[in-house]
Amino acid sequence: MTGKDTNTAMNDQRYDHEPDRPGARRVRSRWWAVGLAGMTGLALTTTAVGIGGAPAIGAVDGILTAADDRRGKPDRASTDNKGHEGKATKDKHKGTPVPCDADALIAAITLANARGGAVLDLAKGCTYLLTANIDGAGLPAITAPITLNGGKDTSITRAAAAEPFRILTVDTGGDLTLNKLKITGGQISDDDSDGGGILVEAGGAARINHSEIVRNIASNGDGGGIATLGITTIKKSAVNRNTAGLYGGGIYSTGSLIIKKSHVEANNASSGGGGVASVEGTAQIEHSTISGNQSNQGGGMFAEDGVTSTVLDTRITRNTASVSGGGIILGDGQLAMRRSILAANTAGSGDGGGLHVDDGSVTVTDSIIKANTAIASNGGGFFNDGEMTLFNTKVTGNTANQGGGLYNDSFDVLVLFHTAVVDNLAITDGGGIFNDGGTVELNTATGTTVVKNRPNNCVNVTGCPG
Repeated sequence: MTGKDTNTAMNDQRYDHEPDRPGARRVRSRWWAVGLAGMTGLALTTTAVGIGGAPAIGAVDGILTAADDRRGKPDRASTDNKGHEGKATKDKHKGTPVPCDADALIAAITLANARGGAVLDLAKGCTYLLTANIDGAGLPAITAPITLNGGKDTSITRAAAAEPFRILTVDTGGDLTLNKLKITGGQISDDDSDGGGILVEAGGAARINHSEIVRNIASNGDGGGIATLGITTIKKSAVNRNTAGLYGGGIYSTGSLIIKKSHVEANNASSGGGGVASVEGTAQIEHSTISGNQSNQGGGMFAEDGVTSTVLDTRITRNTASVSGGGIILGDGQLAMRRSILAANTAGSGDGGGLHVDDGSVTVTDSIIKANTAIASNGGGFFNDGEMTLFNTKVTGNTANQGGGLYNDSFDVLVLFHTAVVDNLAITDGGGIFNDGGTVELNTATGTTVVKNRPNNCVNVTGCPG
């Protein structure tokens, strides 16, 4: 992309931080005993552990201070992202401190689950280094409302020499909030095991705020960074440089997914959705960037099986699919895109450099579709094999073998209102729009223009000069 206006439009958003499949799952057993002896400030003896290895509640009361006096009613004073290092930290009801020790964190989560929830303040500048596999994760499964508050340079990571396991699992009924934490180094390698960093089971919920989910791996499953079958909200966070063996290098969702003011960048998935893969549920992405991700299909985003997706005020840029849908691929679902930029994405051997619609419905409003490529096939900007409507949108500088700007497949419908298709290039034919037997409605009375495309403006489009 060149030009002053393009550079301005494509300038990445910046924020004030640095950036198993659907179906039945086994109920994970609860872990109780590992690591209590490492609790800082605790004098545990063999009598401090109850029958069956469960910790004696009195033995670990030191980790939960007066802030957790009301059992079953976790203190929420410091769950606000904005206040953890400001207003909330001055509140006398702030969370319970957890020393910089992995065993202390394990014991604190264990007791918080037993008591029905807690707010835990992790040590600033601390790396909680996990070494033990607790039923597939480095920490006990979250089964209650638990908040983990971090701070500057606070991280939770799997030790490099440890056997593969994810960092966190949120079980059915669990409710996890992460504030200012880095989750890294998680790796799950069992077949069909999902969530290299975090797994949210169906019926569970997670809120990830001002945090980083980076360099996690789901070797043979979905969701390198995060796999969610429940309800997950990501705000002002980064999900970067994660890898999945199947779908969702950064994030895989079959439930409800909300991403706001966040970065999903440089993730990789072998099958689909290098950045985000959303299947069956809903996905809402606002004021975010999905950039530099790679996959076989849907380099930036993969959505299918009836998913309902909304993309608002978001940049989907520089993603690559080795086959189809460099930016986005949509199969049998609905996508609404508004005030967004879909630019500089690439499809390798297949269709749809920017967006590939496969038996779905798409509405694009007030957006820019620019400099996407599908040189080996069709639809540099868009490949439509469904229903697509564009309102007040600019399609420019895209390149493909046929349909440099837009390719409309047979029996499909493409409708344009007040839309400009300008300066696109086809190697063979249909520089602006190539219609392969479907229906294209330009609605020129609304201001739609198809001009300055090479080698021609349109093929098989009524009312469009060739």
